[in-house]
Amino acid sequence: MYALIALLPILFVVLLMAIANVVAKKALMIGWIAAALIALMIWRMDGYYVLAYSLYGAMSSIDVIIIIFGAILLMNTLKRSGAMSTINRGFSQISADPRIQAVIIGFLFGSFIEGAAGFGTPAALAAPLLISIGFPPLAAAMIALIYNSTPVPFGAVGTPVNSAYAVVEEAISSLGVQGDAYRLALSAWSAIPNTIACLFVVFFGVCMLVKLFGPEKSFKPALAVLPFCLFTSCVYLVPYVISAVYLGPEFPALFAAIVTLPIIIAAIHHKVLIPKTIWSFKPKESWDDSWKARTEITINTSTKMSLLRAWMPYIIIPIILVLTRLPFLPLKGLMTSPAMTFTIPTLFGIEGLTYSWKIINNPGLIPFIFVVFIAFFIHHVTRSDQKKIFIETFRQLSGAAIALLFGFALVQLYRFSNFNSSGMDSMLIIMAQGVAGVAGSLYFVVSPFIGILGSFISGSATVSNILFSSLQFETAFMLGLPTILIIALQSMGSAVGNMICVNNIVAACATCGTIGSEGKLLRTNIVPCLIYTCIVTCIVGLLIVLGYDPLNALIDGGSG
Repeated sequence: MYALIALLPILFVVLLMAIANVVAKKALMIGWIAAALIALMIWRMDGYYVLAYSLYGAMSSIDVIIIIFGAILLMNTLKRSGAMSTINRGFSQISADPRIQAVIIGFLFGSFIEGAAGFGTPAALAAPLLISIGFPPLAAAMIALIYNSTPVPFGAVGTPVNSAYAVVEEAISSLGVQGDAYRLALSAWSAIPNTIACLFVVFFGVCMLVKLFGPEKSFKPALAVLPFCLFTSCVYLVPYVISAVYLGPEFPALFAAIVTLPIIIAAIHHKVLIPKTIWSFKPKESWDDSWKARTEITINTSTKMSLLRAWMPYIIIPIILVLTRLPFLPLKGLMTSPAMTFTIPTLFGIEGLTYSWKIINNPGLIPFIFVVFIAFFIHHVTRSDQKKIFIETFRQLSGAAIALLFGFALVQLYRFSNFNSSGMDSMLIIMAQGVAGVAGSLYFVVSPFIGILGSFISGSATVSNILFSSLQFETAFMLGLPTILIIALQSMGSAVGNMICVNNIVAACATCGTIGSEGKLLRTNIVPCLIYTCIVTCIVGLLIVLGYDPLNALIDGGSG
C-alpha cells in the first residue's frame, strides 16, 4: 500500500509527459509537489526537512546544469561561426554510397557530437547533413535516432553516467567503497555490454535504411556492407571500452569517435571493405509523401573556414580532458583539492547534510566554457554574435535547468524521507521493497525497461538516470543483485530509450521537416530499441546468473 503511495509522484510525471504531453520542467515540478505533500501528510516529515532536502537536491543539480550549458554554448558558437558548416561539408565529400554515409555521419559523427554536447544535438546536426547529401528526410531522422544509442551513456562528457552516480553517491559510501572507484566501475559496465549491442546496431541501421527506403525493399543490399559495419564497430569499440574502463565516463563517446573517424575515412579512401557497386535510394519522384520534408531544410555552406580551424575547439577539448582527468597527472589533484572545492557543512543546520562542489573540476567550465572563449578568438566571432550565442544558449537551457532542479529535488526528497515522525523508512526504500517483491531475482529483466521509460517520458537519458537510479540501486541491494550492473542496465536502457522517446522523435521530425510522420518513426524505431535492450539484458543477466559482481573486486581492492 505505502509502496504504491510512494510511487504516485513518479506515476504523475509519467502520465503528464507520456499522455498529457506536459513538458518535463512542468511535469517534474508537479511530481515534486506531489512528493512533498505525501512526505508531509503520509510520512509526517517536518516541513523544514522537506524544504531543506529539496533545496539540497536542487543545489546538487548545479554541476549537471553547468555541463549542459558549456556543451550547448560551444555548439552554438560553432554553428554561428560557420565551423559546423565546414565540418559538415568535409563529411559530405567522403563517399557517394548512402550506406557508407549513414555509418560515417549518422554513427561516428553522431557519436562525436553526442560525446561533446549530447542533449539532442546529434539528430539536430547529423540528420540535416544527411538530407543535404540526398537522404529522404524521414530516413535521415530514423538513422540519427537509431545510431544515437551506444554513445548516449557517455554523452556531454559523461553526464548521464555521472548523474546516475551522483544520485546514489551517498548510498555507496555505506558499502565501504571509494566513490571514484565505484564511478569508474559503473562507467566500465555501462560500456562493456554495449560492445556486443553496437556490433548489431551499426549493421541493423543500414538494414533498416535499405529495407524501408531502397528500391529493392530488401535487406540484401545491406549484406554488402556487413564487413565494413563490423570493421567500423570493432575499431570504434576498442577506444570506447578502454577509455570507459580506465579513464571514466567523460571520454568513451568522444574518444572513440576521434580515434575511429580518421581510420575509417582512410579505409574508405583506399576502398578497404567498401562495396564495388554504389547503392542508391529510389528516385525522388517515387518517394512516399511521408519520407519528404514539409518544410525546407537549409544548410549554410557560405563559410570559407578551413577544416583544421573548424575542428580546433574539438581538438583542444580532449587534450584538456586528458590533462585534467588522468589521476597520475598533477592537474587532477589540483582541480579536486579542498582549496578548489566549495563546501557548506551542516547545510540548513541539519547535522550530516553537507554540500560540496568541485568548482573547476566541472567539465562545463573546463574545458567547454574555456574553449568557447578560445573559439571566439580563432573563429573571429564578433561581440554582437557572442552576445547572441549566450542569449540563445540561456534560452535553450532554461527548460532543461528547471527540469533538472526539480528532478534532483524529487530524488533527494525520496531518499531522505526517512527523517520523519511516523517511524517509516524513506519513500525510496519502501518503493524499492515493493518493486523487489514483485520482480524478485528476475529484476534485471525489468531494470533496462525502467531506464527506457524514463527516457521515453523525459526525452533525456540524464533525467531518466536522475529519476530512477536510486530506485534501481535500492532494489538491487535488497535483492542481493549487483548494484553496479543494475545501474548500468538503467544507464543503457535510458540510452536506448532515445530511439523512441516522444520528445526526440518530435524534435528529429521538426529538424528534418517531416512533421506528421512521428508515429511512423516511432513504430519503426521500436524494433531496434527492443533488439538492443534484449542484447544488453542477456549479457548482464548471464553475468548475474554466473554470480559475478564488480563490487567484490572494488571491496577486495579497497581492503587490500
